[in-house]
Amino acid sequence: MCGIVGAIAERNVTPVLIEGLKRLEYRGYDSAGIAIRGDDGALERIRSVGKVTELEKRLAETPIVGALGIAHTRWATHGMPAERNAHPHLSGETVAIVHNGIIENHVELRQELQEKGYRFSSETDTEVIAHLLASLLDEEEDILTATREAVKRLVGAYALAVICPCDPDRLIVTRAGSPLVIGVGIGENFIASDVFALLPVTQEFIFLEEGDLAEVRRDGATVYDSEGRVVERPVKRSQVAGGVTDKGPYPHYMLKEIFEQPAVIAETLEGRIRKGRLLEEAFGARSRELLDATRGVHIIACGTSYHAGLVARYWLEEAGIPCMVEVASEYRYRKVVVPEGTLFLSISQSGETADTLAALRGSRAHAGYVGAMTICNVPESSLVRESDVAVMTRAGPEIGVASTKAFTTQLVALRLISLALARRNGMDAATESRLVEELESLPRQVEVVLGLSEAIHDMAQAFGDRDNALFLGRGTFYPIALEGALKLKEISYIHAEAYPAGELKHGPLALVDERMPVVCALPDDPLLEKVLSNLQEVRARGGELFLFSDKNVKVELDRYRNLVLSDICPSTAPIVYSVPLQLLAYHVAVLKGTDVDQPRNLAKSVTVE
Repeated sequence: MCGIVGAIAERNVTPVLIEGLKRLEYRGYDSAGIAIRGDDGALERIRSVGKVTELEKRLAETPIVGALGIAHTRWATHGMPAERNAHPHLSGETVAIVHNGIIENHVELRQELQEKGYRFSSETDTEVIAHLLASLLDEEEDILTATREAVKRLVGAYALAVICPCDPDRLIVTRAGSPLVIGVGIGENFIASDVFALLPVTQEFIFLEEGDLAEVRRDGATVYDSEGRVVERPVKRSQVAGGVTDKGPYPHYMLKEIFEQPAVIAETLEGRIRKGRLLEEAFGARSRELLDATRGVHIIACGTSYHAGLVARYWLEEAGIPCMVEVASEYRYRKVVVPEGTLFLSISQSGETADTLAALRGSRAHAGYVGAMTICNVPESSLVRESDVAVMTRAGPEIGVASTKAFTTQLVALRLISLALARRNGMDAATESRLVEELESLPRQVEVVLGLSEAIHDMAQAFGDRDNALFLGRGTFYPIALEGALKLKEISYIHAEAYPAGELKHGPLALVDERMPVVCALPDDPLLEKVLSNLQEVRARGGELFLFSDKNVKVELDRYRNLVLSDICPSTAPIVYSVPLQLLAYHVAVLKGTDVDQPRNLAKSVTVE
């Protein structure tokens, strides 16, 4: 979850590291720090609590300069956010390290090192690695060999970057379970948790694989696999442009990303549909083989991606395909029954989600799976590299922690996959043409909904003094309610829950009173009358209703606020209706004065268990 950046060059690398941290701040912003080997050969370190701007202030007061350095922005796991727990961690003047991940055996290692006389100044698992490296350097006298020996003692997940003041010409990195890339420059090289951090200085990258260890020098890098053999990892040019991470005229990344949805949905559809036909060959080389063999689907994901999977279950089962959707952190720790002919389908914005990656790797042991497909937004990610087929969402970088455009493009990709499987289960050409045309109209429909932003801002005023909210939905709109509640709680800190509307009488109705806002989408679908009946139950208990309804829906209720959505196609309605819920959460959060893009306690990419 933390962000790592490092550099070795002929110039002062401090500005490069700070810019990299700013671009990685979505991964964590509890604290930040930098360590530089100065021209005099000494390690200089500055750390601060809070965001990278706080570190910048400290550096303005006490500048540090050097051609070799590492930096880190933290999402706290072991130890509270405090300067003593911030990275980089040092062991005397011997070694400095930054770490992303969790070391599960840190308690045993800490005790062992304390018995050797090492003193600890933090509660982190990371400081254990620094002292372990120092102890091994006493024996090995080589930072590369010491790092290789140290990781043999570590149990857990990690990406590590190590510098040693006695070795000015090398930056040592290794990864197992957490992502790390090498940025290739001219006479200088860089490392980071992902490519976004380094786009201002390079677009050429080496993606380290699981268990890799590398020594990075000014003139190149040597990569060793988990067996210690020198290996060639290809240099790839990133498909991401450097300027896409700017906010432009928007006050927050989240609002920018909400308004980018018509364009990125169109991009997700580009080349995959044409003249009323699904062009499934665009999914990838092995996609036809996998889909031909698929008799059922297991969807594995976390958070917002899990909600996208829940929507897809309805679509797949309508196509006659049995579907199970499960949270990755639960799936990986239970005995899974895999019917023959099952497709393992993972969903992740970053492609580095720890639980989803572990689930993918564990799936290889089940004979029933025909293969692994992933829906992902990051072409260079671990999930993409390790899956048989990757369907890219093409949403572009999503910086706001609360996912918006990634969610809607995931739904578009899932809709395309469900149509491909429906085709194999007998969907006729006329039906396919109609459903594809509805997908083609989706960007325009979302554009129209975005025009309601000011009206939704006015609706949000009613949430200013509320501490709780209830979201309801039925059918495909139950997962949309779950996503709406998640968005509201993530960025406004209002306690929000979502339930199937038919479950009201089974407990949640006890929460409803005049202080409880109840949010519900009302599409013109076969479940409409049942949902309206459920809303009557809410009004009978004094709850205030906030509705988003189709223009053909007639609402006969009292004490409600309603925004009408027009020209909504039935098959893509869940995608469209998610957008006003995103806007509602955004406007409520702005009203509450919270940090919209970087809500407390959260990070964008969950790369630890």
